[in-house]
Formats: sequence, C-alpha cells, structure tokens
Amino acid sequence: MRIIPAIDIIEGKCVRLTKGDYSTKKIYNENPLEIAKEFEAHGIEYVHLVDLDGAKASHIVNYKILEQIASNTQLKIDFGGGLKTDEDLRIAFDSGANQVTGGSIAVIDPNRFEHWISTYGNDKIILGADALGEKIAIGGWLESSEQELIPFIQNYQQKGIQYVICTDISKDGMLEGPSFELYERILQETPHIKLIASGGISAFDELPKLAELGCEATIIGKAIYENRISLKELENYSTSS
Repeated sequence: MRIIPAIDIIEGKCVRLTKGDYSTKKIYNENPLEIAKEFEAHGIEYVHLVDLDGAKASHIVNYKILEQIASNTQLKIDFGGGLKTDEDLRIAFDSGANQVTGGSIAVIDPNRFEHWISTYGNDKIILGADALGEKIAIGGWLESSEQELIPFIQNYQQKGIQYVICTDISKDGMLEGPSFELYERILQETPHIKLIASGGISAFDELPKLAELGCEATIIGKAIYENRISLKELENYSTSS
C-alpha cells in the first residue's frame, strides 16, 4: 500500500483543518517546500497537495507552491482543490502535478470531468469522493450534494475512473481512526477500484489494516504533523512492504 502524506495549503502555508472547517486552521509550517523535502528525505515518494484557497475560490490559486515542490523534489504529486476549468487543469499539469483530483467538478460538471478522463487518461485523473453521512460534499466541503457516495463511485468507474480518494469528512483531522467499514463496503461494491483512504488516520497500526482491506494507498495528514506517526515508521513500512 502506498503512503501519501498530505500538504494542505492556505495563503502559501502548510496547514491542517478539522472536518474541513476553515475556522479550525492550524499552521504547521510557513514553507511547504521544507515539509516536502523532509518527506523525501525519509524515502517518501508521493504527496497529496491540496489547494484549500483554490477549493474555496473555485479555481486554482496555489500553483506556485506546486511548481516549487515539483521542481525541487522528485516527489510524485497529486494535486487538488478548486480545479473547475480546462485551464485550471492545464496549469496544474504544467506546474508539475503527476495526477489531479477532481471532486466538486465531478458533481457539478460531469461532462467536463469525463472529458478530462478521456483526454488525460485514467492514470492521471483521480475522483475525489469526499462524503459526510455518505452524501458527496463539494466546494471545499462547504456544501453537500444529494449524490450518494457508492453509486457516485460506481457511475464514474463505468466511465473509466480507476483511482478514487475517499474521505469520510466526519473523521478528517479527528485522529480517531479511519472509516474501515466504509472502505470495506466501497471495495466490495466497486471491485478493481484503486481506493485511496483518507481521513482520520491516527496511529501506525491502522495502516496494515487498511492494506489488508485492499486499499491501494492511504493519505496521512494530521497524524504526521502531530507526531502520532513518525516519518521513520513510514520509511520502514515503505521499505518493508
């Protein structure tokens, strides 16, 4: 199972939120590149970079941070947050993203999202399926939709999506453990999907459990920044698996 640390950006700084609430913002580093280099120094190969300003503004904002990390590290970056137009997507890829995640766009403009899948390929486009009470949330999690989580994923799997990041928003930033049961159900009902588990990771021993369920990767945020999981543990896990 791939380990993907998260770097969330507000005003160019590395932050974390709780349950996606912008008023809970906590700044961990003024310089996200420093964090990225530290991840790389511990053998990390992937990073999940989220433009929280972009998610709120509904267009890409922090692409310079993406560019900085991409040009100063070898990390493979998946980038998301506010990507709504073909131009947003072009900027993200031109700035060094290896993959991009589309969440809100997949709800509000499915034709455009399907066009992205067919244009860039399903290895480059990730479906962001972030849910609260199993209803898909959009707009940086500030709004909910009427789309049900599992049918939403199934629909896009039929359209060619293979990578899905699923965040249970009620768990995100809570450090109370991930939604094992939810991920198990998703994997049972959407076989062959490459599920990236996100939200709530709180301790190292949860990682083998997610791997056992069949998750292709997991995104870890606050647990790293609050020293619940050390980069050394992640380094050892990556080299042993």
